[in-house]
Amino acid sequence: MNDVYCGPAPEPGNLFQSWNLDLPALVLAAGLAVAFFVLRPSSNRTAFGGGIMLLLLLFMSPLCALTAALFSARAVHHVLLVAAVAPLLALAFPSRSRLVSTGTIAGIHAVIFWFWHAPPIYDVAVSNPWAYWTMQLTLLGSAVWLWQRVFDPAEKAGSVLMALLGTTIQMGLLGALLTFAPNALYDIHFLTTLPFGLTPLQDQQLAGLIMWVPAALPYLAAALWRAWPLLADTVRGAS
Repeated sequence: MNDVYCGPAPEPGNLFQSWNLDLPALVLAAGLAVAFFVLRPSSNRTAFGGGIMLLLLLFMSPLCALTAALFSARAVHHVLLVAAVAPLLALAFPSRSRLVSTGTIAGIHAVIFWFWHAPPIYDVAVSNPWAYWTMQLTLLGSAVWLWQRVFDPAEKAGSVLMALLGTTIQMGLLGALLTFAPNALYDIHFLTTLPFGLTPLQDQQLAGLIMWVPAALPYLAAALWRAWPLLADTVRGAS
């Protein structure tokens, strides 16, 4: 079995001893801190601090080690990266660029998300440190780009709502494909799931359900937030 980034797959009994000092994650956090305090893109220190803290937890806590054993843990890791860390960093680093449409950004993010979850690509990405960090940075970077547009008050609500809907659909579709696939697809997890009471197929199905349902909630919440002023105007106009 290939070595996996975050170390060997842990056993349930030693999972909570699997904290690690991940140098690339520390460098990334330090770079973001320098950018935030030198460039001062916003005054939202709460969002910045929350994003950095969650980012470090994703790569230094036992969750990182668990991703070596369970594809479902990897799904949680990626969902938190693109739907929790990314929006916090987007609030800390707002952008007003209009060079690329919101729909195109959502499409780029979708392509990146699907690319890294293709089984042959995934097996390489979690085994090679360079590929691993290329995966993480492209997922996070494209997600921050999308969330920047979501939070931009000057962006048309209709464009944002369509992008959020498209993102929810594509992630749900990937989740459904993983849930209903007749066979386990990720070779690298074939020997690592049984200590946690899951077959490789059950682990994959759980990952699919995570991408299908819980992963949609942040995007639906953001869509409701952007749509609420429109609904309020409609109600006021009808009264």
